[in-house]
Amino acid sequence: MIKNQRIRRTIAAIMIVLGAILMILASKIWPGALLFVCGVVLELAGIALERNAK
Repeated sequence: MIKNQRIRRTIAAIMIVLGAILMILASKIWPGALLFVCGVVLELAGIALERNAK
């Protein structure tokens, strides 16, 4: 795990933003659903990383 708090917060913020972008770009067809799920997973990982940074 990354020990530097500033780097962890930066990575978490990037993951959250990328997850949001993936969810916005997801279409209503099957590949879009997969993209949406990837976005959700990225956001959850970013939030978990941020939560552990404290």
